[in-house]
Amino acid sequence: MSIEKVKNYFKQFNMDSRILEFTESSATVELAAKAAGTEPQRIAKTMSFWVDGEVILILLAGDVKIDNSKYKAQFHTKAKMLSFDEVEPNIGHGVGGVCPFGINDGIKVYLDESMKRFETVFPAAGSSNSAIELTIEELEKYSDFTQWIDVSKPIN
Repeated sequence: MSIEKVKNYFKQFNMDSRILEFTESSATVELAAKAAGTEPQRIAKTMSFWVDGEVILILLAGDVKIDNSKYKAQFHTKAKMLSFDEVEPNIGHGVGGVCPFGINDGIKVYLDESMKRFETVFPAAGSSNSAIELTIEELEKYSDFTQWIDVSKPIN
């Protein structure tokens, strides 16, 4: 089970007890914010894309979406998300629980600038009813991110 992979990942840092498991779904930004008792913009949603035949993950604040022109400028290709059926086998977590922790090897993780305005954010923790509250510094450390990028725009 995917949440077990995330728990094992955080166990090596003695942080597995910080994983929040909810009785209700946290599979969308709105549901996650309600379950975690926070504002939707502080949910760090993880989106998965194909770039040159490789899978990448981009974490964004809950109140933004991908800006296609910024994405193309950053990655020199159009944004192509993984299909529902491609997510779990390629990342190691299913839709609703995708996060950058305990993922398959070789996946590059990018952090969008939209999250820098918060002291802490809530990415998922491998299941559709979990999250973990992390400072931005902790997110950088434990996501093993490649770089900060700016590929988002506000949801209007």
